[in-house]
Amino acid sequence: MTGSSGFDTDVFVVGAGPAGLTMAALLARQGVDAITVTKYPGTAHSPRAHITNQRTVEVFRDLGIEDAVRQVATPNELMGNNVWATSFADEEIARLLTWGSGPDRHGDYESASPSAMCNIPQHVLEPVLLQSALDQGADIRFNTELVNITQDDDGVTATVRSRPDGEEQTIRARYVVGADGGNSTVAAQLGFTFRGESGLGAAANVWLEADLTAYTAHRPGTLYWMCQPGNDYWVGSGTWICVKPWTEWVLLFMYDPAEGDPDLSEEAVIARAHATIGDPNVDITIKSTSLWQINHLVADDYRRGRAFLVGDAAHRHPPANGLGTNTSIQDSFNLAWKLAYVLQGRAGAQLLDSYHDERQPVGVQVVDRAMKSVADMLPISTALGFKPGQTAEEGQRALDELKADTALGERRRQELADAVQLQNYQFNAHGVELDQHYTSDAVVDDWSDWPATQRDPELYHHPTTHPGARLPHAWLTHGKDSVSTLDLAGHDGLMLLTGIGGDAWVEAAGKLAAELDLPLAAYEIGPGREHQDVLGDWRARREVADGGALLVRPDHHIAWRSEHAATDAKDTLERALRHVLDLAPKTNPEETA
Repeated sequence: MTGSSGFDTDVFVVGAGPAGLTMAALLARQGVDAITVTKYPGTAHSPRAHITNQRTVEVFRDLGIEDAVRQVATPNELMGNNVWATSFADEEIARLLTWGSGPDRHGDYESASPSAMCNIPQHVLEPVLLQSALDQGADIRFNTELVNITQDDDGVTATVRSRPDGEEQTIRARYVVGADGGNSTVAAQLGFTFRGESGLGAAANVWLEADLTAYTAHRPGTLYWMCQPGNDYWVGSGTWICVKPWTEWVLLFMYDPAEGDPDLSEEAVIARAHATIGDPNVDITIKSTSLWQINHLVADDYRRGRAFLVGDAAHRHPPANGLGTNTSIQDSFNLAWKLAYVLQGRAGAQLLDSYHDERQPVGVQVVDRAMKSVADMLPISTALGFKPGQTAEEGQRALDELKADTALGERRRQELADAVQLQNYQFNAHGVELDQHYTSDAVVDDWSDWPATQRDPELYHHPTTHPGARLPHAWLTHGKDSVSTLDLAGHDGLMLLTGIGGDAWVEAAGKLAAELDLPLAAYEIGPGREHQDVLGDWRARREVADGGALLVRPDHHIAWRSEHAATDAKDTLERALRHVLDLAPKTNPEETA
């Protein structure tokens, strides 16, 4: 039943995967009237995505569910070893310490964020997100399929169908968020277009139970790559993805669709599993199998009128770098506060344009990085001496050459070492994971140069407070507690950070919060203040003087900064807020007199 306003809800969210559930939870927390529908009867029923990077765990921290996620996730300490071998039982070919677990990278990851990475399969994560959304009062409707959707200047009109009984209902909303995956109905029916290619590769997933403790507990990891002579199609004979240490797995293998679909009978997949385990006595139970394809697609526009795309509906790429679900959740973290502020009258409608301006370039970067990481795995096969069409005997002779005291053997060993190190761009790409910079009208550029990177910007995180950057993490003391700078930000509110000499900024923030009806907190950091920088980390990263100021958005990104104290702090801060939130400029009383 449509309300007196002509709308059934303010935001209609289609899809209840990681992006949709995050959106539902964030909107509900902010009191936004929203309806979320999904055609499926419940949350994900198979592992799917699993790598969860620090930035995404920071989103969970903001939502108040970081501890709940950790209770059911595999911790970072058990993720580190990336192993290459012909089988679990055979001699290792190579190993790489990943996800910041190596001694040369561990400090980088630990100092960059209050939140450690974890490994949590999608079918384990989604119930946690669902419960968070329900706890906030979200309206989530399973078994409800979007049949048709149109939009006009004022809103969207959707027809949904109950899958159990076929009953149809019309939903009228001010905005729609398409979080409905790679075959998005929202994208298709509302005219979104995509750049890139689809069907670039084909893969099979086999979800199974097998106790591999004897082969993995001493070298704990998330990914084990099996490269067997005579099988050189893409990434080898199969990649084992840990679902639950060390008894539940997904065996992923590529296949050539020109030769037809692979045999996914229980007998065939158990035989493949035993071949890559190297131990025929391991009991195997097949839970499910599925086929999927590699795509390299990103939407040309993330917004069309009253419609937005998030998650796989907007960007589709291989699972390399583990960026899929992470990027999807971060899309929703960017968009949810903007929708809420506009609907609550705290921001102008053009703030919503910044979602495309900020997240579409990230989508392009992620899609391209994932495809390059897939291509960069070929040098490992080359270094092993594997070639397409090679017999198992030929492949074994090439592999044996790695052990030979010959010039060719020495060259191949160096090639293998170089090829394995290249995988850091997939498995230790800290800069890709954390350093997403935004340029839009929701950021006030100070026209300073971005700091020069001292190390590879894809591999290493470079904290900065340049407008558009993520707020750097630094541990502060608050009484006897340690608090991250990121803990002061977010939670649906704006935040101003300053130091000793920044009293005028704090006073201005308090007055503007009341005048503009904004959730705007202000903190002074320094000796004798409520929050102290006793370690000196914040001073080293803030890039402004003691009396300077930073304005931080609800999604933890820097909206504006002032390097020094200002004599007109209130007017300066108000101009910044009005710019970021697309609020009309302050009227000069003399002009209206």
